[in-house]
Amino acid sequence: MHSFLFVSHDGLIGDIAWRVQEEGHEVRYYIGNADEREIANGFVPKVEDWEAHVDWADTVVFDDVFGFGEHAERLRTEGHHVVGGTEYTDRLEDDRDFGQSELARMGVNVLPHREFRDFDEAIAFVEENPDPYVIKPSGQVQNVKRLVYVGDEADGSDVIRVLRAYQKSWGEKIERFQLQKRADGVEVAVGGFFDGSRFVGPVNLNFEHKKLFPGNVGPSTGEMGTSMTWTGRNRLFDRTLERLESTLAEEGYVGYIDLNCIVNAAGVYPLEFTPRFGYPTIFLMEEGMKTPIGDFFHGLARGDAPPLDVHTGFQIAVRVCLPPFPYTDPGTFAEFAQDAAIGFESRPAREWTDRDRLANAPEGVHVEDVKCEDDQWRVAGTSGVVLVVTGKGTTMQGARRQAYRRVDDVILPNMYYRDDIGERWVNGEGDKLHAWGYLGGA
Repeated sequence: MHSFLFVSHDGLIGDIAWRVQEEGHEVRYYIGNADEREIANGFVPKVEDWEAHVDWADTVVFDDVFGFGEHAERLRTEGHHVVGGTEYTDRLEDDRDFGQSELARMGVNVLPHREFRDFDEAIAFVEENPDPYVIKPSGQVQNVKRLVYVGDEADGSDVIRVLRAYQKSWGEKIERFQLQKRADGVEVAVGGFFDGSRFVGPVNLNFEHKKLFPGNVGPSTGEMGTSMTWTGRNRLFDRTLERLESTLAEEGYVGYIDLNCIVNAAGVYPLEFTPRFGYPTIFLMEEGMKTPIGDFFHGLARGDAPPLDVHTGFQIAVRVCLPPFPYTDPGTFAEFAQDAAIGFESRPAREWTDRDRLANAPEGVHVEDVKCEDDQWRVAGTSGVVLVVTGKGTTMQGARRQAYRRVDDVILPNMYYRDDIGERWVNGEGDKLHAWGYLGGA
């Protein structure tokens, strides 16, 4: 048995803390944002000052939202075992221009891009260089995922309209942003775990579904669902993350890192780094692991190159939400989501594990903004992001069937979710990646 301290800004990693506890380890959990501190109440013990519990913990796990890299780096220099980033890896995500320049320095192809701090200058640039562009805010405001805009018009006229709208409504909050030339192809993220010296375990390929509605329609969200598969080291990994291995080793980075890319027959074009756990991706990874995640994190933090045994085939995660997600509206949240009870239809006993039976939850259900009061699960937090429901199978269709059967088991009035997670792979993206040779060796 080991002792784990989980540290989070907004209560993102509660499900993993709970599952590590259910594996038999001791767990303490800190949430910094006062508005989110009810999250995971009743699931794991909570603390008010994480620094006071560092010496108690065998392993400290940061959820790695911006700013934690500095703390993780400091604790490692003091001799603590930490899963978390560095100031350098924070900057890879926070400063999009820096992330792209680092990729170029390491010989990775990057799309033409330019950073701006002035909207009028950016509008003039598009007028002088008409093309489809993607607008990507940098810094803390990039957490507002709906602000990412992918241009459609060949002359960039729609990008200009959006820039003018952002100038009016977000001008004081968007201090800098990037315009990146749009590329067409398959969007796929390639990722892996790093133990301070090397990548360990299999490579993870995942496909994000960021738009709110099925068919990839509507505003961008943090994520509405993810499909994934685990592979050996392949051509896509060798052309991207593998080239960062020596730099990450110099940094002593410990944790998960992935790189979202557009790939087509002509090449691989990285879009952005996520040098931390992604959400709900880490919940889906845990579902796909045969190795207990607590034991894996314990070894990862010690640089032991721990073995990671995973299920073959495919996994998908479906995010179940309530209003006002993806927007922020306290009144709407209070009316439709706050303290709402979460229930489940009865299911055959063979589909329940002992752990889930004790927790009154079916297998494959992961908690996000949830608390447990008097043995009743209730919605917590402020966002309306409630559950992640997962499924796995030897085929993507098999994973979809299992996941959506589990979604049907959830009783939560006013809930909504996308019903097409994983269809992109089935409808041709998997065939394209195979045909272009990215899933084989270099």
